[in-house]
Amino acid sequence: MEYFIPGLVGGLLFVPILLGITRLFGLYTCVKECESHVFTLFGKVIGTINKPGLQFPVKHFGAKASLIPFFGKKYVVNTALRQHYLRSQMVNSEEGTPMGVGIWYEMQVKNPVSYLFINANPDGSLQANVTSSTISTLSNLEMEKMLEDRHSLSRTVRQTVSPLSEQWGYQLGSVYIRKVEFTDTHMVQNITEKVVKRLVQVTSAMKQDGDNRVGLIKSETAFKVSQKMAEAAAARPSIVGNALNEIAKKDPEVLETVLEVMEVENLLDSGASVDILPNSSNVLIQLGERTKTAKASRSEVVPEAIRVNRGQ
Repeated sequence: MEYFIPGLVGGLLFVPILLGITRLFGLYTCVKECESHVFTLFGKVIGTINKPGLQFPVKHFGAKASLIPFFGKKYVVNTALRQHYLRSQMVNSEEGTPMGVGIWYEMQVKNPVSYLFINANPDGSLQANVTSSTISTLSNLEMEKMLEDRHSLSRTVRQTVSPLSEQWGYQLGSVYIRKVEFTDTHMVQNITEKVVKRLVQVTSAMKQDGDNRVGLIKSETAFKVSQKMAEAAAARPSIVGNALNEIAKKDPEVLETVLEVMEVENLLDSGASVDILPNSSNVLIQLGERTKTAKASRSEVVPEAIRVNRGQ
């Protein structure tokens, strides 16, 4: 136990020092995911290790790997997929309208040696190449085609840029023209006003068409309802007549009672005044006598009037 603690402390101090010395002399190297190590000796590339994990250069390059820390160099290259977006690249349409174009593209290092030694600034060169290719592809195009055919135009840009990017060690992924915008503020305001007016016209036309359709549906519904009501009104007398005939066949007294009730209902519905006289009164006889007297008096008065006229 008395030797355990000093041994543990010594091991904790000795192991990192030993690993640092071995790494300094290039006995091993740790390669991460999406990473590539390029080794040079006396100014020449002797090999590349791109397999992730703990790697031993001596196993890959032989005894000359021990000279790399003294007469060579190790380059670490990131081979992960990267994305870049170029904003507001100026392009003129066929109509002379200045347009701002946004380009989005993906890139990945596939050849670390070419990436390191063919071009001093491969990122800047690729960006400039994508920009120039986009401008040359979209310049003097019709505005309608520039706004609608961005997918095919993006493929054209990618086909143009890919050969040079491969020379610089890059593999160009997807290229897409994401945004085409107007840079003239006055033109944007005019287009906005036109779009708003057009939307108002379309909205009013849709509303009017809807009102017309609703009116047509209402008129058709009213016509059908009136037609059905007329058919029902026409069928009512026949139904009522058949019912009364059946009642007359079965019980005539019931028919008479029904007719009397219907007559009374018609009188009540008409709103006419009705005088009810008792059975014992002789008012009708008196009215008849008064009527005869009035006729007789009229027959006497008329000849006298004729005589007077003749005398005159």
